[in-house]
Amino acid sequence: MASNNGGSDTDDPWKKKATLIQQRQNWPRQLMANGVPYGAVILAVIGLVGLVIWTAYYTVPSDSVAVVQRFGKYLKNVPPGLHFKLPMGIDKATIVPVKRQLKQEFGFTTPGANDPYQSPRPNEEKRETQMVTGDLNAALVEWVVQYRISDPVKFLFEVREPSETLRYVSESVMREVVGDRTVDEVITIGRQEIETEALTKMQALSIKYVMGISIDQVQLKNINPPQAVQESFNEVNQAQQEKEKLINEARRDYNKVIPLAEGEKDQRIREADGYRLKRINEAKGDVARFNALLAEYIKAPEVTQRRIYIETMQEIMPGIRSKIIVDEQAKNILPLLNLNAYKRSKP
Repeated sequence: MASNNGGSDTDDPWKKKATLIQQRQNWPRQLMANGVPYGAVILAVIGLVGLVIWTAYYTVPSDSVAVVQRFGKYLKNVPPGLHFKLPMGIDKATIVPVKRQLKQEFGFTTPGANDPYQSPRPNEEKRETQMVTGDLNAALVEWVVQYRISDPVKFLFEVREPSETLRYVSESVMREVVGDRTVDEVITIGRQEIETEALTKMQALSIKYVMGISIDQVQLKNINPPQAVQESFNEVNQAQQEKEKLINEARRDYNKVIPLAEGEKDQRIREADGYRLKRINEAKGDVARFNALLAEYIKAPEVTQRRIYIETMQEIMPGIRSKIIVDEQAKNILPLLNLNAYKRSKP
């Protein structure tokens, strides 16, 4: 009986729990008994607590959101501000700059870029710019793609390395668009059309591949021919610029002379119209006056005839310098011609 009672005491669950609690309470003493300092134990505990606190909070910038994963599974999106999560790697928060405009450069590099996919790799910088146009000429094309992260969940989980994928998509689209045009269009007049078409195709591919990216702008930078034909191309450009200069000078002279001639023409036309109206009005006035005189003459012919004669003489007589009035009924009068007066009046 005694041996059975002893066996039942060791199998009692309450006694087991009490033994475990006592062992946990005495673990610092056991460590010290084994040669571990008590201060080191306290520091380890403080370090563990600090690590828990350090991994439990995070801050999201104002231009970003945080995508939270719990044991690798997507949990939620967190807005900007100070937030807390489960520590020790249970929850993982990935900051995604959804309100920031990002860019990728092709053919050149901006110093100090933080995004590893913003600039080309050192050995691919020249290769990216080498393209063949539709007329089988070569061109070196540099461009910039500006984009935003529209869906952070798709950006992180749908495509592996979406930024790198965007570089490949952009290069493929640009080569396709440039290959559909001549070298003159690519270098001179077709830049805006290339930018618009490339933007449309890149956006369509980003939607097709579910990249979570929105393309804002595609901007062409320097477009040059290969180095072997650079000098000849510069001469052609210089000739074209000289041509444009002469055309602009001709247009300037045209705009200077033609409006002046048009103004003089309009002035002459207005003067002719004014003279025409003047003559017409004067003729109408003469006709009206003649009709009025005719009406009065019909009423009293003798009186009207005498009045007209007197008015006519009033207009003529003041212009005659020497006047000789002779009675037509007088006889034996010798007319005298004053030659001295004629000489004085002669210039």
